[in-house]
Parts: sequence; C-alpha cells; structure tokens
Amino acid sequence: MASPDPTDDGHLTGLRLDAAALKTLAHPLRSRLLSALRVGGPATATDLAAALGTNSGATSYHLRRLESVGLVADTGDGEGKRRLWRAATESHQWEPSDFAGDDDAESALGWLQRDYSRHLGERYERWLDVESAWPVDWRDAMGMDDSWVVATPDQARALRQELDDVVARYRRVGQGNPSARRVAVYAVMYPVDLDRAPRGGEQR
Repeated sequence: MASPDPTDDGHLTGLRLDAAALKTLAHPLRSRLLSALRVGGPATATDLAAALGTNSGATSYHLRRLESVGLVADTGDGEGKRRLWRAATESHQWEPSDFAGDDDAESALGWLQRDYSRHLGERYERWLDVESAWPVDWRDAMGMDDSWVVATPDQARALRQELDDVVARYRRVGQGNPSARRVAVYAVMYPVDLDRAPRGGEQR
C-alpha cells in the first residue's frame, strides 16, 4: 500500500519527540514497526509480524505502546479483532537539547541514532546487492556523496533547513509517472575535527 501523502507544500507531517515518545521508540522492534508502516503503509499486527520475523502477540503489544505516545494509530478499517495500523505521522524530529539532564532519555537517543545509522547501512548495502540488475540510467542517478563545510552551529542549521526545503520541492515531482520510483534521501552532518570540541562560550 502507498505511504501517506505529504503535506501540500511537500513537507512531511511530523511529530517532535518528547522524552516519553523517545524512550518508547528506542526499542529494536518498535523502531522497525514504525519504519515498516511508514514505508509500506497500513498493516495488521499479523502482517507486520510475518514481515519482521516475530510473533503477532509481541507485535500487537509494541504497536499499542507506540500508539500510546502518538507514533502509530488504528485506522478503524480492520475486521473484528484484526486492527489495521498506520503510522500517525510521516516523520519525527528531535533536538538533543530537549533531553539535556535526562539520563534515560539521552541514553535512549544515543541508542536510536545508532540504530538509524545501522539501518541506513543495511538498506544501502541491499541496494548495492541488486544495483547491477537495474537500468543504467537509474544506477547513474543514484549514488553517495560526501563533502565538508566550515560553519558555525547557526550556519550548519541553516544548511540543514535548505537541504530539507530542496527535498520538499522534489517530494512529488514524479507522482503519476509510471517510470518513477520512491528514492530514499539521507542527510547526515557531524563535525570532522572531533578532537577540537568548541568551548561553551564561543560565538554561534
């Protein structure tokens, strides 16, 4: 099934994680359940259990936990006891400063970010495994780029916003074209000089 449509301006609907949502999401199965619903669209606990190699009882429990913090929702279209679940939003965001001083939340955030990093590696390697079977125009259009800039935190934040705006402009450009396919776009930013952490009082 298709994923939910983005907003009219091309930006994804989103939820800013609070500490409770973050701690709930930082779990191996829950993270995968939410991803599966966002990528594949609405599904039952049984369907998700089969796709993720677990049992429907565990899947139902963890879906209810995600529902309790607003990350998934019941579509209301299920039959009998078979609830049909959907992702409540298309994306979620956070700022590390939201969790400063909450040791449990900071630990959960560290786990979640590393989980997403592993997930990116796994998905990109799956593409590399099948790339040779795809048409050459698709192979040329895909790829991985890296670069670096010299910027203050405020300038780096502005760069992130510009990248988000570019992706939003392209979000539906291929809609209705039979040759179009969904394309994952990742953006990762981190300091290069990890041994030169700025002092707290330096200018932004």
